[in-house]
Amino acid sequence: MDAEICRNFLLVRTNFPDQLNSDGKYYFKDDHHFKEYCDNNKCDSDLEKVNAGCLYFFNAFFKDSSLFEFVAKSNIDIVEYIITWLSYMLNLKKNEENNITNLNHFYSVYINGGDKYKKSITGVSGYTSYKDLIDKKKDLMDISNENMSKFYDAFKSLCEMYTEFDDTNKNCTKCSGKAKEFVEKYKNLNENSNNTEGSPYRKILSTLSTDYNNLKNKCSDSSSFPSIETTQISVKGSEQTSEKTVQNYAQTSEVALLSSSIGNKLIPVLSIFGAIAFFLGIGYKYSLFKSRKRSRKQHLREKLKNKEENE
Repeated sequence: MDAEICRNFLLVRTNFPDQLNSDGKYYFKDDHHFKEYCDNNKCDSDLEKVNAGCLYFFNAFFKDSSLFEFVAKSNIDIVEYIITWLSYMLNLKKNEENNITNLNHFYSVYINGGDKYKKSITGVSGYTSYKDLIDKKKDLMDISNENMSKFYDAFKSLCEMYTEFDDTNKNCTKCSGKAKEFVEKYKNLNENSNNTEGSPYRKILSTLSTDYNNLKNKCSDSSSFPSIETTQISVKGSEQTSEKTVQNYAQTSEVALLSSSIGNKLIPVLSIFGAIAFFLGIGYKYSLFKSRKRSRKQHLREKLKNKEENE
């Protein structure tokens, strides 16, 4: 991301506003940059206008190897921002009874169904056409139009920062206000329940945070740029689950150790009691034996005495 890329988005927004006119229609303030992408140099329908704006972006960034390398700087993450713009523009007509402004419908009719997106990109290896670039990011189409509109809003704030940034002396004073605005929008997006591991939602968040931090690092004094929190809800939940697991494991281990300790202490005690009982048993038996022996001797004495008296 850089100011040149953002100036192209600003040019489109200036000449093809991202809001409907009083009649509820898309309109060009100046069709100079777009009419070449329409049949007979004239965009009659709403979707033809949106399609012209979309093709303008791809031609401006990826038309050939020169633009691909020096304008886009071989960064295909720009496609994420184009799709975000496209989704936002289509969402302006969300209340239409027909579903022609659905992003997947647009893909089917214009990107997959037409030839202009399938034209080869000259001198570029790895990407054969605009359609190929879009297909690399096609999972973004699974994001709801409502959420994509919020991403577009954050992207606009970020782009305004890039265009206001003084690249000569690295002064960020002019864009510090926009930085706070962007961070607040990013925070709301970051706390969305759709922000899950590996999701296309998180991919756009990652691209936004990377481009924000890249600009922040260019500033001679970035103290006016607030930091963005990139810890997602799902990550926090995972950490909490992990923490609970560790706690449970620790508690279980503690109980096991305590039981083991008690057992270890109890064994010698029981052994002592066992030994005492054993010796008491022997003592009792010996005492009983001596008592019986004395009784027999007494009996024999009495028997002998009686015998002597009778004689």
